[in-house]
Amino acid sequence: MKTLTLLFFGLLLCPMSLLAQSADVLLQKVSDALSAGKDDYAVSLFRQAAGMGAEQTEMFYWTRIEKNSAVAPRLVRELAAYYKDKRNYDKAYLFYKEWLQYYPEDVPGLVACAEMQMMRGEAKDALKLYEMVLALDADNLQANIFLGNYYYLQAERKKKTLEDNYKKIVSPTRMQYASYRNGLSDVFANGYDKAKNYLQKVLQLFPSTEAGKTLERIKILEKEMNK
Repeated sequence: MKTLTLLFFGLLLCPMSLLAQSADVLLQKVSDALSAGKDDYAVSLFRQAAGMGAEQTEMFYWTRIEKNSAVAPRLVRELAAYYKDKRNYDKAYLFYKEWLQYYPEDVPGLVACAEMQMMRGEAKDALKLYEMVLALDADNLQANIFLGNYYYLQAERKKKTLEDNYKKIVSPTRMQYASYRNGLSDVFANGYDKAKNYLQKVLQLFPSTEAGKTLERIKILEKEMNK
């Protein structure tokens, strides 16, 4: 019993060194497998190494892997998936971007990259990425959902700002009223209308209750606008 207790506490005191050693051993096996032309086995070992020591595995990719080799993008994908699973969105984004260096028109890669940007609070960059997705695949559900909601929420914010500012004017002139109406027209043309197009596409692809509710809201606003 005493021996088991000492062993247990020994493991608690040096878990990181044991993990590091395990990662090093696995990465050496990755090198051996690659040298032997066993790419599938190397990728499997690399995946295990990432779980044992992500930083070492990442460094192995940057310093030991030929970037023009056939296996390089597969290893990148493993690191991207690992960091995404661990919710390290900064690192996941880094490696999805690296994946796109190999396959710039890969739709799943672009979608994953956009997801990471959303999680990192980079909505405008996510917007650009999703637009790239739709240029390659107009029926991509995730991209249509994102763009529909993005333009709708942007329009809602701009509309509220216009209305709040207009309400502050005690006795608006005709010119001020005309400016207010022009502002609303611009919000509809560049916000709600765009949102409507994407959300209509969503309903063609998937029976989304939320998309349907948002479209009904836009129809009501259009009627009010045209009064």
